[in-house]
Amino acid sequence: MEDLDSGRAKPEFETRIREDLTWLELSWDGPVLRQSERFPAYRTALERLEADGLLYPCFCTRTEIAAEIARAVEAPHGPEGPHYPGTCRALSVEERKARIDSGLSYALRLDADAATARIPHLSFHEEGSGPHGEHGTIAVDPLLFGDVVLARKDAPASYHLAVVIDDAHQGVTHVTRGNDLFAATHIQRALQALFGLPTPTYVHHKLILDAQGRKFSKRDQSVTLRALRDAGKSREEVLVLLGK
Repeated sequence: MEDLDSGRAKPEFETRIREDLTWLELSWDGPVLRQSERFPAYRTALERLEADGLLYPCFCTRTEIAAEIARAVEAPHGPEGPHYPGTCRALSVEERKARIDSGLSYALRLDADAATARIPHLSFHEEGSGPHGEHGTIAVDPLLFGDVVLARKDAPASYHLAVVIDDAHQGVTHVTRGNDLFAATHIQRALQALFGLPTPTYVHHKLILDAQGRKFSKRDQSVTLRALRDAGKSREEVLVLLGK
């Protein structure tokens, strides 16, 4: 259960997820793991990256980052927009410590260039289909997201870090998810290599989109599994909508 955001994670949501999975005839083969119970494992992983010189604190606000990107002649872009310009990457150990000791908020970012130098050419196997039909052996671009955030002062781990550590811990062999997360596989595969973890097989499926071809948001309650069920859709019909 991805419950890192304690303000938004509620018991009733977990109950609905279990009910939806049961309706889809999907089951689980062991105790349910909760990210909120895994903070020590994430801290250990971050400490390893820090010891390897692959992690640095970033004190920039979103406004400062946007201004720096605007000043750049040509800023590299990734799936989530322009890359972080690396403003805090060159801070000395003393400068970093002084800012942390002063109480400044910060994020922990992966030094993507340094990380790429540590890992060989990587790939992952896609048994489903990416958003542009990607299938089979996919070459990994560790720089796709730039210096991605792996944790924040008030959040012990990002999605990317948590799922990599937890998948390995649970012995996950196949990851099935929407193709809106296809690009995320690049950074997750890079993290697997840095930690020496096994790589699952990935199966990405298409999303249920609106009439304009746009991804539904959480406010579009009419397309939850429960709503589709209540509207009379069968399990088989929902699987067809997902391309299965």
